[in-house]
Amino acid sequence: MPKNKVNKKRGGGKSQDGATMPPPRQRNEDDDDESLDQWSTQSVLSENSSCPGSITGEESSEETSQQEMFEEKFSEFMDGLLEKSVKSRMTALQGIQKSLQKKYVAEYLLDRKETLTENLVKCLRKSKGEELELVAACFSLVSVQLGSEACSLFECIQPVLTTLMTDNSTPYKSRGACATTLATCCFLSSDDLEKAKSLTNALEDIFCLGYGKGENSPSVTPELSWLIGQALSAWCLLLTVAPQYEVQTHIIKHLGLLQDLLKNADVDLRITAGETVALLYELARETNEEFEHEDETSLFELLKQLATDSVKHRAKKDRRQQRSCFRDIQRYIVDFECTCETVKLGKENVLELNSWAQRRQYDTFCHVLMTGTSVHMKMNPILRDMFDLGVPGVDDYSHTRSLSKAQRTFINAAAFKARTKARAKHRDKRAVTANGF
Repeated sequence: MPKNKVNKKRGGGKSQDGATMPPPRQRNEDDDDESLDQWSTQSVLSENSSCPGSITGEESSEETSQQEMFEEKFSEFMDGLLEKSVKSRMTALQGIQKSLQKKYVAEYLLDRKETLTENLVKCLRKSKGEELELVAACFSLVSVQLGSEACSLFECIQPVLTTLMTDNSTPYKSRGACATTLATCCFLSSDDLEKAKSLTNALEDIFCLGYGKGENSPSVTPELSWLIGQALSAWCLLLTVAPQYEVQTHIIKHLGLLQDLLKNADVDLRITAGETVALLYELARETNEEFEHEDETSLFELLKQLATDSVKHRAKKDRRQQRSCFRDIQRYIVDFECTCETVKLGKENVLELNSWAQRRQYDTFCHVLMTGTSVHMKMNPILRDMFDLGVPGVDDYSHTRSLSKAQRTFINAAAFKARTKARAKHRDKRAVTANGF
């Protein structure tokens, strides 16, 4: 599974007698970065080391001081979104991004939701390039923090981000960031079926650009392949909670055509396409355990080739990564074997991903939260409920440690299937109400 890394750079300067003092704004930005890094490190360490019932007066005072420091810095970042200088706005956006990744602060954000939303939207209308990517990342993080409470935010930004995502003049990286943000916000903050369908169609228009193109097609550049992969991943996220009748339509339309993306020269896109095929088979088998596709013979042959690929012109690392992933995909589709992936969350919690839908969801949150994934999986009730981890602060797996791996897998898979059906049923009801049936 793809892992995201964040490189932290710390600036330093030399003080010389008689030298001209640096501009005040630059000094403040460096101080902001340094204090934010210190706050992030201290907050994570305090969360990992503290235990319920063992908080002393000194520790409580220190925690209060850190919270006050966080609130002060975050207020400065929100005000910085309205600066005229692009560099100042980007510094503020980076501060907000890092803050919301490192700490779960939904209660604090709820009291400032309107101000934060308004400032981010104003910043969005002036942004482009790297600044646009940062704004989009901040919108995703607000949805991860607030869930359905950020519904108004999604309704506000959807038209703007959709226009940017579908505009061919927008840089590929910015379009990919918009695709991820729209899917994440829709997934977490919206129950509007029509908006979800509209977004799904817009994402389809992007990844369909790879259909009918061979491995060495000059019309599919590496940048376009990356954008197709981002759009396909976002589309799959929405599909994990789509109503069953919508899922069946997409299976019929795309399952055969996705073989074109399996032949793409980009290894990441091939893997994303393979995981998409596995997800479609998983969703199809929820209603028909004996599901078969009309073009399975060629699909199975292609999966076998990718699982045993030894083509020399591809990098050894790419071949190894591809073979590992497609062996799992082939085992599931051809042999009906679902592999369980285990993720450690600190010393106590263990997350077991028993389905391709869960893998897609977890990968998305890893992409959005980056190094803060473990913090949110430990403290964020929205994500903990989604992955059946129990309430925050409780090791939901402690009572199942005596069970075998097969028993835990069965329990988790059943719980995930029940939750997915409940969400789809809820969306079906909203669709019936909207259409007046």
